[in-house]
Amino acid sequence: MVIADMPRERDIADRLDPALRHLAAARTDLSPAVLGAVRDSLNQRRAVTAMTVETVGVEIEQRDVAVDAERVVTVRIYRGGPAPSPAVIYCHGGAFVLGNLDTDHRQCVEFARRGRCTVISVDYRLAPEHPFPAAMDDALAVLDWAVASALELGVDAGAVAVAGSSAGAALAAGLAQRSADGSAPPVVFQMLHQPVLDDRPTPSKEEFATTPGFDGPAALWMWRHYSGGGPLPADAVPARADELNSLPAALITCSELDPLRDEAIDYALRLMWAGVTTELHVLPGTCHGFDSLVPEWETSMQLFEIQGAALRRNLLR
Repeated sequence: MVIADMPRERDIADRLDPALRHLAAARTDLSPAVLGAVRDSLNQRRAVTAMTVETVGVEIEQRDVAVDAERVVTVRIYRGGPAPSPAVIYCHGGAFVLGNLDTDHRQCVEFARRGRCTVISVDYRLAPEHPFPAAMDDALAVLDWAVASALELGVDAGAVAVAGSSAGAALAAGLAQRSADGSAPPVVFQMLHQPVLDDRPTPSKEEFATTPGFDGPAALWMWRHYSGGGPLPADAVPARADELNSLPAALITCSELDPLRDEAIDYALRLMWAGVTTELHVLPGTCHGFDSLVPEWETSMQLFEIQGAALRRNLLR
């Protein structure tokens, strides 16, 4: 078995863009025995990286949002346009079990500046300590708060988008679906990067069992943690939704060498078939999380411009 796997690992390394080949041996282990250590290590690295991000043109503040008598959700607000600006509710990546407001700090700065909008990043609760629906409840509470507080926040309640990366994109897609069925405020655009959308097997999850950034075994652990060990309801898994025709326009971006690739492409196709305006980009030679691992790389900068242009096109009036 080990011998049979070796050519595939070499093949993955060869398929990575040369700018990413130094990451070929990197793995994300989400097994319970090491999850705490992985979480602490990621938080430390991203905290250091966040301090180096150039924020010229973006005003940043952090707030605690009291969503009920016993729960507070911390948000980080990035203002990149004049009030009243469009608003983007953003959910960071991290397989539902990792990350915080520093995780995608660079991305939020880029979105606010390039999209000339206000990005509200959500520090949602993490599994396995808080399985579904905790993270979704937090994201929904922040969306409700942002719309209700639009005047005070200086945002346009009629130009609200949802966005996220990886597991955060699952939350963003879930918000868009809840908006479409009337259980959440109106959302006019969704931006999903390397999205977690389906808990079922796909060819890319099988093929990419040893890819940097994220791999098939990590995907299995992610869903186990998120489910709390039991079956997940259909509304926890965006790809299980039957009706997509009422959803807002979408930008979906994914990596060629990513176990999540096929579910991103499939969801984009289903949106198109349902008549939803959808833009899809598959970025060749890239792995999961490349834009965080090498944000100054040419392809990462191209991604940021694609995302910024989509925000301007769909939100600015």
